[in-house]
Order: sequence, then C-alpha cells, then structure tokens
Amino acid sequence: MGEAHISQVGGDQYVEQHVYGPGAGPAPLALNGLPAAPTDLVGRQDQVQELLDLLDPTQRRASTATISVVVGLAGIGKTALALHVAHEAVARGWFPGGALFVPLRGYDPVGPVRADQALGSLLRALGVRDTDLPSTSEGQAALYRSELAHRATRGERILVMADDAATTAQVQLLIPAGPVHRVLVTSRDMLVSPTFPARLTRVDELALKDAIAMTIAALLRARPYDPRAGREPDALAQVAVHCGRLPLALQIVAALLTADPGLPIATLASDLADTRTRLEALQYDDNEQSLAVRAAFDLSYRRLRPQQARLFRLLSANPGPDLATDGAAALICQSVRQTRGILSALTQASLLNEQPTGSDRWRMHDLIRLYSAELGIRSAGKDRRGKAVDRLLDHYCATADAATDHYKWSQGQTAAPRFTDRHNAVAWLVHERPNLVSATSLAAATGRPRTVLVLASCLARFLNERRHFDDAIAIGRSAVTAAQQIRDRYNEGHALNSLSRSLLEVRRIEEAVATSRQAIDIYRDLKDREDEGIALKNLGSALGAAGRTEEAIATCQQAVDICRKVGLHQGEGQALNSLGAMLLGVGRFEEAIASCQHAVDIFIDLTDRHRASAALNNLGLALLEVGRFEEAIASCQHAVDICIDLTDRPGEATASSNLGNALYELGRFNEAVSSHQRVLAIRREVDDRHGEAEALNNLGSALRRLRRFDEARNAHQQAVAIFRDLGDRDCEGPALNDLDLAIEEGTGWGRRVWRAVTGRQIPQIRPSTADSDSPSTPPG
Repeated sequence: MGEAHISQVGGDQYVEQHVYGPGAGPAPLALNGLPAAPTDLVGRQDQVQELLDLLDPTQRRASTATISVVVGLAGIGKTALALHVAHEAVARGWFPGGALFVPLRGYDPVGPVRADQALGSLLRALGVRDTDLPSTSEGQAALYRSELAHRATRGERILVMADDAATTAQVQLLIPAGPVHRVLVTSRDMLVSPTFPARLTRVDELALKDAIAMTIAALLRARPYDPRAGREPDALAQVAVHCGRLPLALQIVAALLTADPGLPIATLASDLADTRTRLEALQYDDNEQSLAVRAAFDLSYRRLRPQQARLFRLLSANPGPDLATDGAAALICQSVRQTRGILSALTQASLLNEQPTGSDRWRMHDLIRLYSAELGIRSAGKDRRGKAVDRLLDHYCATADAATDHYKWSQGQTAAPRFTDRHNAVAWLVHERPNLVSATSLAAATGRPRTVLVLASCLARFLNERRHFDDAIAIGRSAVTAAQQIRDRYNEGHALNSLSRSLLEVRRIEEAVATSRQAIDIYRDLKDREDEGIALKNLGSALGAAGRTEEAIATCQQAVDICRKVGLHQGEGQALNSLGAMLLGVGRFEEAIASCQHAVDIFIDLTDRHRASAALNNLGLALLEVGRFEEAIASCQHAVDICIDLTDRPGEATASSNLGNALYELGRFNEAVSSHQRVLAIRREVDDRHGEAEALNNLGSALRRLRRFDEARNAHQQAVAIFRDLGDRDCEGPALNDLDLAIEEGTGWGRRVWRAVTGRQIPQIRPSTADSDSPSTPPG
C-alpha cells in the first residue's frame, strides 16, 4: 500500500494527514501543536497563577487536579487565557513530551467534534498511523491511555489542551490514566460530573482599567502612533463600560477604530450608548471573517432547554440590577426550588452568575442582559411577558408590605409570616432596595399607578431612615403623580407628606415647606385630623430648618395638641420629639428635656424602638446642655444600643457622636476618642462626607485633650479640607479655630506662624457621607 491523503471532517474541523503504508515511512508527529499565544493578555494575573499552579509538575498537593477547566461567558477570553498559560508552562519545561491542541467546537451550529474524532486526531499527533488505529472508540481510548502511560515512564510529560468543549462527554475519553500528564479545557459550561474530576477556574469581565489597556494595546499594535487613545481617555472609558468590559466586544471596538482611523472614539462611544442598538454596533465584518457579540451569545442560547430559554428571556423583565430566586420564581410561576434548578443551569451555561455564591441573588453581564431583552421582546407574546411583569411586581408589593410590617415594629407586633424577624426583613429591604426603586419607576412608566402607591407607601419610612434620600424623593414624586392620576386625594396627601420629609433631609427647605403645606391643605379638605397632625409636625421641622424658629415651635405644639386630641400616640411622640429639637435650638433646655422625655416614654410604650432612639438622642443633647452629664451619657448609650440591635448604622453614628461629646464633657477623653473613632468609621462606611468631617473635628478635640497633638492636628486638617470642599463655611470656621488650638497647644505657634515656619499648607484631603436622624453638637 502506498501513500494516501485523507481529509477527516469533524463538525467544521478538518484534520489533514499524510498516511503511509506499513513500513513506508514514519508517522508524522504534532507534539507542539498549540496555536499562537495572545499578544497582549491583561488583567488575568490571578487566574494565570491559579492555572500555572495546577499545571506545575512540582506541585504534589493532594488538591492538584489532572484536569483544569477554564469556564466563562462567550467572548470573555477563555481561549486566550488558556493558550497564554499553556505556552508559559511549555516554556518553563514542564511538558517535555509536547503540548497537543484539539478544537472541540462544542457550540458550533454545524455540530461539535465528537469524542472519537478528537481521540483520532490526538493519536495521529502522537504518531499512531491510521492503519494502526483501533476501529472502536473504546479501543482508541485504550490506545491513547497506553501511549500517554508509555511516555510517562520515559519522563515525557504531555499537556493536552481541549478548546471549546460543550459537555463532559467530549473530553471524558481524553483524560490520562495517571497523574503525570495534564488536560486544560475551555468551556462556556461548568463541566461538572461525578466521573469528571476537574478543577474549575472562572473567568469574568475585565476590570475597567484592564479593559481600557486591552483596547489601547490593540489600537497601537495596528497603528503605533494612533493619537486617539491619548487624546480621548474619557471616551475610551465610556466605550469600555458600554462593552461591559467583555474582551470580544473590546476586540470588535478596536477593529472598528483601526478600520476607520479618522473615527473619533467619542463618536463610537455615542453609538454604543444607545442600548437599543448596542449589540448591532458590536459587530465587525470583512472579507475573511465576521465577529459579533450577538452571534457568540446565540450559540450558547440555542443549547438551552425550553424552560431554561423561557426564564432566560424573562429575566431581563426585572428592572433592577439583580434578581433573587423567589423573584425569578414569580416571573415563571414555578416553585422556588424548581426555579433555582433552572437558574443553576443558566449559571452552568455562563449566562448568569450567582453573586455572591450562596446568596440566592443572580446577575447578568450587561451585554447578556441586552441580548435577553431583545429575545424577550421578540417572544413577548409567547412568554406572556406582560403577565410575568405583573407577577413580579405583585411579588415585590406583597413582600415589601410584609417586610415593612416587621420594619415598623421592633418587638414582634407584626403578624406578617413572610419573615422570621425584623433583622431578616431589614436584610431583604437592604438587598432589594435597587429592585424596588426600579420596580416603582417601571410601574409608573407602564401605567400601573396603584402599584406605585403600594411600593411608595412600603418604602417611604425605610428609605428616609436609611438615608437613601434621592431614592425617596424619586419615589415620592412618582407616588404624588400616581395618586393624582387616579384622583386619590388621601394617598396624594400621604405621598406629599413623605416627600416633604425627604426634601428636608437634603436641605431643600423651601420645597419641603411648600410640600408640607400642600399635604396639610389636602388633609383639612378631607377632615383627616390624624394625618393633619403628622403633616404639621413635618411643617414645623421644615420651618425650624428655615430659621423661622418661633413659627416652627408653634406649629409643632399645634401638631402635639391635634395628635393628643385624636389619640394618635405615635404622632404625638413624633411631634413632641420635633418640638424638643426646636426648643433645644433656641436654648429652652428644660422644656426640651420635658418634651423629649415624654416622646421617649411614648415610643417605648409603643415598642417603636427606632423612633425611641432618635428621641433619646435629642434628650441626651438637652441633658448635656444643662450639665447633667451622667444622664446624658446614659441616654446616648441607650440610643447607641438600640441602633446596634436594629442594625441602624447611620443612627448608631449619630448616637455615638453625642455619646462621645458627653464623655468629653465629663473628662473621659479616652472613651470619647473611641466613640468618635467608631463614628468616623461608620460615616466613611456609608459615604457621609459631612458627617465624616464632623467626626474628624470631634475626634481632634478629644485627641487634643490627651495631648496627642500630631494626631489632633491631622484630624482637624482633614475636617477643614472636607468642609471647604463641601463649601460649608459655617462649619469650616469652627474647625479652623480647633486646628489653631491644636497647633498652638502642640507647638506654641498660631496656625499662620506654623504654616509660615513649616511652609506646609492644609492638605485638600477627600475622604466620605450620611446625615443623622437627630442633631449632634461638637464639644464645647
């Protein structure tokens, strides 16, 4: 038998071999068959190191795996990472027997390479002639293992890279029998099976700086002097964000910019900004190839089972950034357990992530979400998408109502069965807040005013007390409009009342006054004395903030009288607390103490611990002003304890600040320092820059009394810098005076002399923000 030329086809894989007859010549070897490594690999250092550790033959740990699977979304850069690692491992001399590469094309619409086809290709690369190939896949697998075992005895360690596997069956037969050789697999699916003991390495989107670096590298590789990247850094960052930091999308963008050297990056960023056409824009065609993000996603989507595909299409109906399992169950009208199984399947297909693992919360990549939305719109009739949205919004309304029931009452007065306790309910509200706010906007935009009113009613107190004022204002305005649409004057008054509180918190005082007056007018028209009393309390607070103190005190007293007359004890407590704050502000301390103490008693009797903590705070301040320091400390400590128990971090910061100031007045400076340090940590945690500056200034004063002058000066400098950055001249002046004291006491110089001698300016330091439920004062 002479020489023959054979073309073997597997899917769209063509493997050409020259085959010689027995004894006619040596069989060809292809022991270094890796494709070229990527020119630039950025942002994958951790995954590179993880994979190298797994391939390293000197690692003899029990956890070292023979099979490593690189898994991730289509276009995420799995093959590039695997090739980089494979070339690095070969360069280090770890695989003297060679590196074999087999493309499995697991997602190709023509069809994947079968396991027996892959085996045949690898055996030929190992030097086995066609005439020596066994006729069955079992025989070929046995020969493959035998060949690898033979090379292992000679120290010829081999790396096998199987690219783009779709199932464990495609690579099962490629596993070596012993621990010497290594197999490196890439897949969009998590290849998990009891008989496939692989180590999974997940690849996610690039960090923003790495996405930008990747795009720049691709641009400069084609045109080293391309000026656009250096000239338009902001536009380049926008492009990277619009691409979801997905390497495939970034490659397409770089190709588009390279093909049109006159195209400004800002123009491309503008094209990609439109979510309706973004996937269409992320496509590049030339005579040789076509790259498209949508096409890559199509290949993964087509492999889904019908139920999985339906949920995938509906997931984009959720308006928020992620979705809990029970929310997804509402979308498809299935049990939570069944839904989690479907979500898990989508995660295994890299179309979804559970973030963090075990949280029961699921998130899509930005571009996958757009793709899901496109499919959802096309299949809206088949999926009954409108009904699915109704079910999701009903789920949010019902669960938010149950959570709010727990949130209002801190000691088990609720009958809502959905949550086991208040902490559980608060955790749900915290996690779902972005979804609930977005759901309210969706309901407003799609003509569901009653849903808007339900969600707004549930969220108003939570958003204000947790200091999400922008969200509270947006929802409040939507609720006012929704109530007007259906001519619901009662709920319009409620919405205006809630809105006024939020506006006051962000110091939009005149708007708060006007909004409160609108609510009062509505309640008077409706002859609703209870809600009129609450609205008067809000108006009093707004008038006090506007500096109209006497008017504010009279309004708060009117609110107290109305609430007391109609038997609205909670409203009476709120009005008394606001009245106490007004009296405190004008120096009527004994009256303030009586008013706040009465409010505390009411709230404790009602087991409304959250409002009790706010009243205790004001009581502590009033006691501090009249020199009753031990009582002030006890009151503030009680408020701190309640806030800690209720996991109310902003409230804890306010109460701890007042506690620190009371400790300062008693000369317990070490304890005051600890208290203000706790406040500072919380203010930074919640990104409250004004509160942070106050905490720094209070901390500096306590440190100064301990003669820790360098630390005190640094704290005051930071406080001054923040107040100046915020444009708060009223607070900047006292902070400068405190800085003067720290410098003078520590050096004997005044601030100006110190600055002249040292040549150092006050640094412009930029740290963090969140206001408090009740006022705090600096040490006197």
